[in-house]
Amino acid sequence: MGAIYFTVTTNLSFDQRMIRICSSLSAAGYEVVLVGRNTPGSPALLQMPYRQERLRCFFHKGKLFYAEYNLRLFFFLLTKKMSAICAIDLDTILPVLWTSRLKKIPRVYDAHELFCEMKEIVTRPNIHRVWKWIEQKSVPHFRHGYTVNSVIAEEFKRMYGRSYEVIRSIAVYRPELQQQTKENFILYQGAINEGRSFETIIPAMQWVNAPLYLCGDGNFMEQAKELVRKYGLADKVIFRGLIQPEALREITARAKIGLTIFENNGLSNYFSLANRFFDYVHAGVPQLCVDFPVYRELNNSHEIAVLIEDLSPENIAEQLNSMLADEGNWRRLHNNCLQAAKEWNWEEEEKKLLAFYKQLIG
Repeated sequence: MGAIYFTVTTNLSFDQRMIRICSSLSAAGYEVVLVGRNTPGSPALLQMPYRQERLRCFFHKGKLFYAEYNLRLFFFLLTKKMSAICAIDLDTILPVLWTSRLKKIPRVYDAHELFCEMKEIVTRPNIHRVWKWIEQKSVPHFRHGYTVNSVIAEEFKRMYGRSYEVIRSIAVYRPELQQQTKENFILYQGAINEGRSFETIIPAMQWVNAPLYLCGDGNFMEQAKELVRKYGLADKVIFRGLIQPEALREITARAKIGLTIFENNGLSNYFSLANRFFDYVHAGVPQLCVDFPVYRELNNSHEIAVLIEDLSPENIAEQLNSMLADEGNWRRLHNNCLQAAKEWNWEEEEKKLLAFYKQLIG
């Protein structure tokens, strides 16, 4: 039997969701290959229980990158022996569709989000039309798939009649991280992308009684740095860049408060379930979180966050300062995180992942 191939456009060293998925399948006895791209400055790949492949491109962003990467990926996949293939999000779905048809093997769609509803796509009509066309021409041909929450799964059912499984992206249960001594800083970890409310988070830091660490990179990085310069916040907003997962877990475990905030500018944000929401929980870190349906439902089950609707700089600052000052409420949320982590963890989600692939290919 050939390997299961997974295709991404992300940097393999930092994609914690794919590290978890590929490691779990490898531990269960499957041969697994994760294919991504070699970006400028990519660190050396760490030893993993699965195979990793990086494709080198001339272009690294925009239309030319996506066109080049999809062509390179298609011709790379054609030469490989595989028993199944999985597209991670819409940006690698076409090569996976073509390859699976030619090889007559099962294909899977792993939808982390509603790709066409991301701010950087939905607010650009021409780009949105292209990606929506790709979605409409490809997703209906993916009978097998999974996504991160039931609301997004319902959207795929409504749009394309596809019933996808729900496999949430949750951290591995590591109780030793929960007991780390907390330091007086606020943490945002993840992509520094459009739609993550940095236009209001950064100005809010003028009035917050703790610094903000930004751990990540993305398409809003230059604008974020310009906002820091504009408001004179170089000593309050610290860019830590991309950090290897193990080191990032240590930083997260020391944070006082985490941030999970999105603008309401597209269904991708409104229906999101960010990896960092659970990463903060597993580190015992209360968070300031946007009051969207999926987060509200989870917080009603285990109150681990302060939910907000008003994303103005003034309100963000007020809420963060209140969380920093009220040690009793912070301790209550922290203890709730410790309990929630016992229920929300990768050990539980992994069971659904393994059942999915067992049914698909045995």
